[in-house]
Amino acid sequence: MPNTRLPVLQEDKPKKKRSRKVTAILMLLFIALLGVIFFRSPASRITEIDFRGSKYSTSEELLQQSGLKKGGQFFAVSKSGVEQSLLELKTVQKVTVDKRFPGVVSVQITEFPAVAYELDPSGSLKAILSSGATVSIDESGIAVEKPILTGWKASDPYKAKLCGALAGIPNELTSDISEIVPSPTLSFPDRIKLYTRSHFEVTTAVSLLKDKVEYLNQVIETKEPGMITMLEADSYVPFQSDSAQEGAEDK
Repeated sequence: MPNTRLPVLQEDKPKKKRSRKVTAILMLLFIALLGVIFFRSPASRITEIDFRGSKYSTSEELLQQSGLKKGGQFFAVSKSGVEQSLLELKTVQKVTVDKRFPGVVSVQITEFPAVAYELDPSGSLKAILSSGATVSIDESGIAVEKPILTGWKASDPYKAKLCGALAGIPNELTSDISEIVPSPTLSFPDRIKLYTRSHFEVTTAVSLLKDKVEYLNQVIETKEPGMITMLEADSYVPFQSDSAQEGAEDK
């Protein structure tokens, strides 16, 4: 009787593949469920918001502008989005946002520096920042070396340019300036008059101030009080003393 070979039965591989597929799907569903539970838990929420470096805006104003709120989604906070929103404030020069898990958002704010002061119609003193923004201040924190702007309209474009120019000049070169008044002419629409604590009267222009201020300080340090002109050409004329005026009248 001839030998009959029976065929070898192979393992059912598709069953193993199906088993692995089902396991993978169950794992994904489990991970998704954990994600849903996590994002609904207090651990995924903002629990603390810390603003630092702001003198001219309240925490409430900063919260409203930034869009941040306690209880909001921590992982949904965009650092760049918060920074761009806060930079829209005319008082804010730079913003850095830091997120620390769990739930802490810290915002470091750098504001534009105060370059001058002015009195509003009610007599309250306001600080003018280098951005041109006007803000209320606590008078106990006034820097006495800053000039006071008088006679300026809020809509005057040269006011903002003046603030920008003052911001670019070292404090030691402007500390003697006590008051700045607009004095426009057809030739110099940005002409201004400066009054110094050392009793000089100065005529110049906003566009020339940064380049001329060193000459101004040289005259103040070496001359008697008088009138200084710093436009296309520079000149200095001392004030007449009382005795000189009397002598001129006698003649």
